[in-house]
Amino acid sequence: MSTPIAYGDARGAFAAWRSRYPTDPYGADDHLDLVNERYLEPHRLAAVRRRAGEFGKVVAGPLGVAVAGYQTRPPELRKYDGAGNPLEEIVFDEAYHDAGRHVWASGLLEHAAAAGASFEQANLFYLASLEGEMGHMCAATCTTGLVRVLRRHSPDLAAQVVPQLTASDYDVAQRGAQFLTEVQGGSDVGAVAAVATEKGAVYQIDGEKWFCSVADADQFLLLARPSGAADGTAGLACFLVPRRVAGELNGFSIRRLKDKLGTTSMASGEFDFTEAEAHLVGDLGAGFKIMVTAMLNTSRWLNAIGDVGIMRRAYLEAVNYAAVRRAFGKRIGDFPVVRLQLAHIKADWLAALHSTWELTALDEAVDLAAMGTGEISATDAGFHRYLVNANKLGCSLAATGVVRQAIEILGGNGAIEDFSVLPRLLRDAVVYEQWEGTHNVLTAQVLRDLGRLGLAGTVVDRTATILKGIAEQDLGLVADRAQSQLEELTGLVARCLDDPGFGALHFRGQLERLLRLHQIALLLQASEDSGKGGQADELAAAAALLLGRYVEAGYRPEEDAQYAATVDALVASDL
Repeated sequence: MSTPIAYGDARGAFAAWRSRYPTDPYGADDHLDLVNERYLEPHRLAAVRRRAGEFGKVVAGPLGVAVAGYQTRPPELRKYDGAGNPLEEIVFDEAYHDAGRHVWASGLLEHAAAAGASFEQANLFYLASLEGEMGHMCAATCTTGLVRVLRRHSPDLAAQVVPQLTASDYDVAQRGAQFLTEVQGGSDVGAVAAVATEKGAVYQIDGEKWFCSVADADQFLLLARPSGAADGTAGLACFLVPRRVAGELNGFSIRRLKDKLGTTSMASGEFDFTEAEAHLVGDLGAGFKIMVTAMLNTSRWLNAIGDVGIMRRAYLEAVNYAAVRRAFGKRIGDFPVVRLQLAHIKADWLAALHSTWELTALDEAVDLAAMGTGEISATDAGFHRYLVNANKLGCSLAATGVVRQAIEILGGNGAIEDFSVLPRLLRDAVVYEQWEGTHNVLTAQVLRDLGRLGLAGTVVDRTATILKGIAEQDLGLVADRAQSQLEELTGLVARCLDDPGFGALHFRGQLERLLRLHQIALLLQASEDSGKGGQADELAAAAALLLGRYVEAGYRPEEDAQYAATVDALVASDL
């Protein structure tokens, strides 16, 4: 006679799963604390721990509740009032504004006001991203980028606008947006056709913008071509367009809001500008450079942090579920194949965390140097130019794969919208892949930079130096394997640079491996610096797993006697 199914026990396991989600996400994230400790001085680390710890509890509590409250009620466009007067207003559910109040009150945008607080922003952004994009992280990203553009290139404008953009009171703070894409251009920014006409001390903008995220923003940063300017990116200038001038709508209309796959609670629309008043930002012929270096590079850095936060949440959902859900007489986390999936998820998350925190250090140095309050070496500046693009590519690819694996661990429950956050995280991760340059655009930019700026040696040497510095014996064996792969890859990258046809076809695969090798080097270095113990073992195991999975073409896990031990070293303590 078969044993009856214990329905109550099964539903009790669901309750136990939800109760395992940490009420203190920062305190429960020892790897996040580790990377902070690696980069921050003690007094600054203490302040980050305090503020991030406080905000993490908000994310796990009232912020998460608010975000869940508006997912089925996306924003709506209200074009006219009852008397037919134009409004061009975006209407959100009140719970959306509640979530925004929590995010802004954390100080996330306050830290953007001056250079030197990239790690403070990164921690808050990461913790908020445990809830995905939530309709606010794009606004936070665009506003941070706009603040940097203004304080670096137009101090007078910055004095007028930045205090409002960096206010911590959501109900009075202004939000920024970047409107680049036009229907005929897409990623081909040089095809921008919007025209800027000089009108005394200001300009007027006429044209269409095809994909405008944060359609409710108060300040729009966009590219337009001044009358008579050259074709291509060389003829573009950067402009700030306020939503309202003297209380009236400023020469724009919204055709419609986009019905997107993900980030659905954030309003994206199509804009038409007709004689919209605009202020020139920076030099007339420097628009494209300004937009890339200050705005897009900032967005790529923060997008990667968002991906890392999504991966962390996906791991928590999956590993906690595997720890309590039972099938065939035991916890599913006791099945080797499930442990392997969890190990893959955790390794990808740890790799992205370490490369993104290294990027955060470089981002802070670049921002300080741009403001004249710090210095950055040519080598570090060159590596930043590489890593900000390569890391965005790698993190966004990893995030989508990680969430898919987490959904699989939950089985059919993983596809249910109100069972877990994972379906929403998957959709958000897919959209993150497209933001600030598709994978192919980022690949092409890196290949161009490596050749034109001679950065290939800088990139390879930085990874090789870390690998050669690994002294601990067991770690050194993995480092030697990675070094061998790096040497082979160096030749392939050189061929990509020498043969444009070969590079156009093959460089994307080489770039993904190149980034993985750097992440592996960072993990090994962090493991060695951490000494002996659980955390160091996890970092070493992540490096070994990533090397075999992504880099070594001939690696066969079934021939690796340490494979099962490597998997268990990564996940055993979490189960």
